[in-house]
Amino acid sequence: MRSARDTGIGGRAAAVLGSLVLGAGLVSCSGSGEPATAPPPRSTAAPEPSETPPPPAHPFTGERKGLDNPVLAVKIENTRPAMPQSGVQAADIVYVEQVEGGETRLMAVYSSELPKRVGPVRSARISDLHILPQFGKPAFAFSGVQSKMKKHVRKAPVYDISQENAGSAYFRGGGKPIPYNLYADPKDLLKKAPKASGPRDIGFRFGDAPAGGEPTKGFTARWPSASMGFTWSKKQKRWLASFGGRPDRAAEGGRLGGRTVVIQYAKTTRSKFRDFLGSYTPLIHTTGKGKALVLRDGKSYKAEWSRPSEKKGTTFTTAEGEPMTFARGQVWVVIVNDGKPYIP
Repeated sequence: MRSARDTGIGGRAAAVLGSLVLGAGLVSCSGSGEPATAPPPRSTAAPEPSETPPPPAHPFTGERKGLDNPVLAVKIENTRPAMPQSGVQAADIVYVEQVEGGETRLMAVYSSELPKRVGPVRSARISDLHILPQFGKPAFAFSGVQSKMKKHVRKAPVYDISQENAGSAYFRGGGKPIPYNLYADPKDLLKKAPKASGPRDIGFRFGDAPAGGEPTKGFTARWPSASMGFTWSKKQKRWLASFGGRPDRAAEGGRLGGRTVVIQYAKTTRSKFRDFLGSYTPLIHTTGKGKALVLRDGKSYKAEWSRPSEKKGTTFTTAEGEPMTFARGQVWVVIVNDGKPYIP
């Protein structure tokens, strides 16, 4: 006779066997030949990225500092009596523009960092008001403008923090004679323009150098009465500036110069403005299209620039039509006439 324990084991085994047979029957008896219960559908969603996306970069330098700082543009003298200049080393972008008599003047654009002082600060020109709209509504510091140009400044998308409107931010110093001794504190300047625009995309692209390029030791940009040279320094990994054949030094020490130098060829014509000597002010046409030469990493690249309107940025492309990438760091945009040096 079987014990109750033996009977219990046999009953459980029979139950398990019965379940297996029933399950097999459900599968094999499906009229379509498919399992009675379909498997869950495969996910069609894109796989999640395996790496964290890189943090944003500053659109003026390609670096990762000062991403939310306001934009400040300052007009700076660029003749021998004004040198060495203060604060140019800290600029994100340095524009070099022709003025009356074939000389040049700088417009330094700051956002990612601010120097302790900047100058010598000089007067604005009409070409500045055509360049600046791509920055939104930046703060614009300058010593003044001629009376006929004031209405144009009022209409321009800038916060006018000239010496006339923000006098407490300016001071005389440096041991130079007037007009080469006017300086300003950038922090005090920005206090006068608390709503100045932050940085935005102005067309620059940063990254590894494109293919090709011509090995280049240096390049000299020329205007009717001035010249600036840029010589590649492998040690410093940047282009060192010279003015009139002599090293262009900073008041803080060292040489001026940038990681990328853009030689932008733009049509220069005569504006309706004149200086106190009667010389016409050049009007530099920075919208439209034109040729450029981009210097980076010890090479030069033939490029083209395009800016459809004043509120849009300026894009640069290679001869093959690909984006012309800049080296991360300070950018110099050196604007010369599209043709021979010319006084309009």
